[in-house]
Amino acid sequence: MKKVFAILSIVAICSYGIPVSVLAQRAATTEEMAATPAATDSAATQAVAVETLAPAADVEEGGGLHKSLKQKFIEGDAIWMSPVALVLILGLALSIERIIYLSLSSTNTKKLLNNIDAAWDKGGVEAAMEVCRNSRGPVASIFYQGLSRHDEGVEVVEKTVASYGGVQLGLLEKNLTWISLFIALAPSLGFLGTVVGMVQAFDKIQQVGDISPTVVAGGMKVALLTTIFGLIVAMVLQVFFNYLLTLIEGLTNDMEDASISLLDIVVKHSK
Repeated sequence: MKKVFAILSIVAICSYGIPVSVLAQRAATTEEMAATPAATDSAATQAVAVETLAPAADVEEGGGLHKSLKQKFIEGDAIWMSPVALVLILGLALSIERIIYLSLSSTNTKKLLNNIDAAWDKGGVEAAMEVCRNSRGPVASIFYQGLSRHDEGVEVVEKTVASYGGVQLGLLEKNLTWISLFIALAPSLGFLGTVVGMVQAFDKIQQVGDISPTVVAGGMKVALLTTIFGLIVAMVLQVFFNYLLTLIEGLTNDMEDASISLLDIVVKHSK
């Protein structure tokens, strides 16, 4: 998470650094011109002209990638751009929720196993269960369910751990289906906008009776922009989806390894 926020901060600084520097240079130039009195009327006229043209130059120099995307998004048809934006918002919301949930689900399994073993030596299985009850994460929940069946034998404990591990895995994978749906839906909406834009272009050709570029430019532009933004949204959500799969895979491996170690502890104290 810290690396992700660091990367986003660097991107933001790089994006907004150019406009800030341009504005700073403009302010310095204005102060120098104010400190030096105008010698002639022609010099004053030139200064006014420079000040008039400066805002346009600042806008051109200060335009970054995010501004270009924003401008192109506005130029597209709102009927087809709005669903793509909605898919992006919902997909990012679910992805961030899953990242927070999975980050809070991570547990130091080695420390937890050592605490369970030490508590069992001092206070029996009840003390070990109390350690699991006071620990957060799916691994602690699985351990608690397994230790609660300690009196029924090691085989029952193993089956309980395996069964409840499947339940916890389902909780970890919650909402991933919706994210994958949004990944498939974003380019589909873009392609739909493309088809509609092409139909609009041909309608204009039919109405005007001419195939000049100015007639079909509007429809073609909508067609291309919806496709571009649909693909961008799909790629962004795909990155988050793969990152979530990586987190879930790591948690699953930890649960499996820790479950084997828990069975070793149960066998050790059952003798």
